[in-house]
Amino acid sequence: MAQSNEIASFLRQNDKLSPLLPTVKRNISLQKECRSILPAIFDACEVLNLNDEHLVMSAPNASIATKLKQQLPKLQIHLQQRGWQINAIKIKVQVKRVIEKPTAIKQALLTRPALNAFQNLENSLEATPQNAELKAALSRLLSRNQIK
Repeated sequence: MAQSNEIASFLRQNDKLSPLLPTVKRNISLQKECRSILPAIFDACEVLNLNDEHLVMSAPNASIATKLKQQLPKLQIHLQQRGWQINAIKIKVQVKRVIEKPTAIKQALLTRPALNAFQNLENSLEATPQNAELKAALSRLLSRNQIK
């Protein structure tokens, strides 16, 4: 809540941005009304604009836009009952690009005593077919940690 007060304060202080404050507040109120009326599946939908009694909403994909379109008569009636002058609702599909952060590869650091214990284990294992894979894995582990 403190952040929204800081934003409102910033908008009020700036001569060019202060006219936006009533529109922003109206859109936020309208967004809250829509969220309270619509099912949770539409939480990703947003109010874009209300101009000349025409509401423009966004949907993140065509599937949700189609489902939202089915809810429009109900939404319009509820908004009108709550005092909003809305004669038409338009939906725009606006796909948001999601940029996935690359997952960092966890590189565990082994202590010197741990590395020595792995080296002792590798040296103490018999050279049998059953131990071949384990010895190879220990060898790779030790070479990655520059023991070999």
